Amino acid sequence: MPVDRLLPNDEAHALIELTRDIADKVLDPIVDQHEKDETYPDGVFPTLGEAGLLSLPYPEEWGGGGQPYEVYLQVLEELGARWASVAIAVSVHSLSCHPLMTFGTDEQRQRWLPEMLSGTLVGAYSLSEPQAGSDAAALACKAVPSDDGYRVTGSKAWITHGGLADFYTLFARTGEGSQGISCFLVPKDTPGLSFGRPEEKMGLHAVPTTSAHYDDAFLPAERLIGAEGQGLPIAFSALDSGRLGVAAVAVGLAQSALDQAVAYAQERTTFGRKIIDHQGLGFLLADMAAAVDSARATYLDAARRRDAGLPYSRNASVAKLVATDAAMKVTTDAVQVLGGAGYTRDYRVERFMREAKIMQIFEGTNQIQRLVISRSLAK
Repeated sequence: MPVDRLLPNDEAHALIELTRDIADKVLDPIVDQHEKDETYPDGVFPTLGEAGLLSLPYPEEWGGGGQPYEVYLQVLEELGARWASVAIAVSVHSLSCHPLMTFGTDEQRQRWLPEMLSGTLVGAYSLSEPQAGSDAAALACKAVPSDDGYRVTGSKAWITHGGLADFYTLFARTGEGSQGISCFLVPKDTPGLSFGRPEEKMGLHAVPTTSAHYDDAFLPAERLIGAEGQGLPIAFSALDSGRLGVAAVAVGLAQSALDQAVAYAQERTTFGRKIIDHQGLGFLLADMAAAVDSARATYLDAARRRDAGLPYSRNASVAKLVATDAAMKVTTDAVQVLGGAGYTRDYRVERFMREAKIMQIFEGTNQIQRLVISRSLAK
């Protein structure tokens, strides 16, 4: 059921309609088979790139869509309602462009950003390591200065689009402590860069998640984004935006679960009545709807603060926490509404439930979001 959206102008309304058209005609007909077979959807990301959906929140002068974050996130929600794997990969691509756009030099932007934003190139974000997930300051992958550049050695983990992306925004250690981490833009064909086999995940099967291994890989000095040692502030700046992307996708997933639960409850009858007319189940659906609407409101509030140039870091953590917890509960309740049928793969809600779980984990676990929020309150 299409969501009635409050959008700032006619252009935004047209963009949402375009997104829905692509989502319904391109994504929805093939999502079930690709997720079941765990196969990559060749052609989907070029289609999204040609439609301009991979660059929406970036300035038009660099090839972006020039859209406010409020609008971009609602596009992500529409994509997430049809195919969470694809929507998350779109969010990660935007996250991967953020360091170059925000901290790169004009020369670096002119050289690389137009291709990245046109959809010609798809990006991946490479922050986590096997022993450094939530604790980003514990990174061990090293970039040692050498020959007008850096030699990179070490491993990264949990890379969405790993092995298939065209570029990787890499965070590696160039010094000691939390101020000894730097950011690099790594092309996929860098000698010494290789990838592990895709992780066998609970959900989000159609887009691979892999580890990456750097074996004395050389990066020219021009590939350093920002100043040496500025990596953690760059990473956290990007993650604030990325958390909003996850929140929007989670809301899309929850909305689809709610829609399917309502549709089933209007068709299924027990004791001579539609099950939606039984108060116990009707109240459950009402709570699901309240959770979806509330989660949407939190991410839109944070996005509007970002668009207005206001601090929004805490709000991004609140949105990510509220939206992903809501998605987990709503998808679980949707399975309950469908009963035994919901536990089978004949209906999408069992997949939605599996996909919702990871959203409470990546871009900072929800425990980390609570830590960010509590520290903000302590200040």
